[in-house]
Formats: sequence, C-alpha cells, structure tokens
Amino acid sequence: QVQLVESGGALVQTGGSLKISCAASGFSLAYYTVAWFRQLPNLEREAVSCIEKNGANADYAGSVKGRFAISRDNGRHMAYLQMNSLKPEDTALYFCAVGERCPPPAVLRVGGVRGFGGRVWGRGTQVTVSS
Repeated sequence: QVQLVESGGALVQTGGSLKISCAASGFSLAYYTVAWFRQLPNLEREAVSCIEKNGANADYAGSVKGRFAISRDNGRHMAYLQMNSLKPEDTALYFCAVGERCPPPAVLRVGGVRGFGGRVWGRGTQVTVSS
C-alpha cells in the first residue's frame, strides 16, 4: 500500500524542540521531492519546508527559516523535520508529502505550494506548543 505516515507529534513548551518523522511505504522515497506542510488551527494550510530528491537542496518558509531543519534518509524511506525554538504559532497538524519538485523559493518563502505537484500525502501528526 502506497502511503506516508507521520509520527512524533507532541505537546511542547514555547522554546522547546521536537523532531517529527515521515515514513514511506509501498514506493521508493528516493524518486521524489519531500515536503512538510502544516494545517493551522484556523484550517489554513501552508508549506513549511522542502528537500530535493538527493537531499542536497532544502528550502523553508520564512516563518520557520533558521528554526526548522528538514532531512531525509532514502535508504530507510524516511524524512524528518527538526523543529527548534518552537512558538505557539507553530501549533498545527504537520503532514508530509512527496511531489515532483520544491516550490520556487519566492513561493515557499510565503508558505505556497505552487509547482510542487504532490503525489502522495500523509494524514498528519499534531504539534501543540503551549505558551
């Protein structure tokens, strides 16, 4: 079965850190770009980060740049999002997806997804940051 399953979401305090994971099954993660998205409490969705197939290039939304780090392990069919210096406004349902390419930097910078071409989407893991 082709699927992505996220894990690692939790309740953390402001300023804390958390690493969430994305496990791919039923297909080879190596063939796709991986991105993390989040759905905010107001149901708005935004792109958070994206990493190219070989892991050499990664990009981030302006709201998380310098605090979050995306990574992947193609051999283990896994992707990760390390989140540091968490803020209450980072509270969201985080989900991963695989697609054709990362959105252009100007698009991703504002949380846009244009150009990603999502193929498989996970269901998400909840991250809640308490103030």
